[in-house]
Amino acid sequence: MVVAGGGAVEAALSVYLENLATTLGSREQLAIAEFAESLLIIPKVLAVNAAKDATELVAKLRAYHHSAQTKADKKHLSNMGLDLAKGSVRNNLEAGVLEPAMSKVKIIQFATEAAITIMRIDDMIKLYKEDNQNEGD
Repeated sequence: MVVAGGGAVEAALSVYLENLATTLGSREQLAIAEFAESLLIIPKVLAVNAAKDATELVAKLRAYHHSAQTKADKKHLSNMGLDLAKGSVRNNLEAGVLEPAMSKVKIIQFATEAAITIMRIDDMIKLYKEDNQNEGD
């Protein structure tokens, strides 16, 4: 199974998670919204590396995916991704810009686990510093 490339999956997941976050009324809302925003780093970096206007392209990409997820007649927009040669947004599934679905799932899982590990290590370092400061008093 394959999915559209060019940041399509990350943009779609970001829009979905932002919509999900608005339905929650707890601290989880903030975490989910930040995670959704972090997913947009992939299309932003793709656009910057291609020397294109990342802000404009990612905004268009998000708009297409928002329409695809909220309007029944716009489902065909769900495969929209970045066309970095032309600096535009296009249907990357039709254009043949594809990625294996399983590798995309694994990449997002591993990146998330790595970020969580780094945050846990940072918390441990902070706790260790606080304990040492208390011993010196």
